[in-house]
Amino acid sequence: MNFIAQFNPFSKTGIWMFLILMVAVYTLTIIIERVYTLWFRYKIDANQMLSRVLSFVDSNNYSRAIEVCNARQSHPLCIVLKSGLLKANRTDIEIRRALEQMTMKAGAQVGKRTPFLATLANVATLLGLLGTIFGLILAFEGVSAASAAKKQEVLAKGISVAMNTTAFGLIVAIPTSIAHAVLSSRQGALLDMIEDSAMTLFNHLSAKNRAGQVKR
Repeated sequence: MNFIAQFNPFSKTGIWMFLILMVAVYTLTIIIERVYTLWFRYKIDANQMLSRVLSFVDSNNYSRAIEVCNARQSHPLCIVLKSGLLKANRTDIEIRRALEQMTMKAGAQVGKRTPFLATLANVATLLGLLGTIFGLILAFEGVSAASAAKKQEVLAKGISVAMNTTAFGLIVAIPTSIAHAVLSSRQGALLDMIEDSAMTLFNHLSAKNRAGQVKR
């Protein structure tokens, strides 16, 4: 049986290959979107950004520090830093709470859709196995109804369909699992960078506020 013909969703065995293909398309869409977001849209020089913000904080020019963050207002790092700057003259507890709340939201923003990949890899594998079992059932049913001369041919075709389903499921699942690991590593690095920058800003604002209280 032609391999491409097995993707026909209206055949008894092709539905499983078609479903795995749909999983593959959805998976590829997520991977492309996440790669673009994590490597290009969220690309930023965190040290330079933090250095500029802190320099304006040191000169008591909080409005300019906020403007620096607004220049990349869709970036999670800038959103987190801005939340701390808006509470700059408040108590340490209020500053910390604002930074922690926005850091949690940034984590959800950075990590969205990536967990789906692990599930999709499992779904592709299970669909492949289910297609294999279904194909073998049909193969043995065909053998029981076929003439003695055609039994071997019918069995070979049925097993071929079953094994192709398993293979295609694994072909989709393995790269998906690898992509999940790579993307998880990248988003983990981004979150670590955001948390480190938030803590640096908090320590800076806290020390500045304490110094101001001593002077008064």
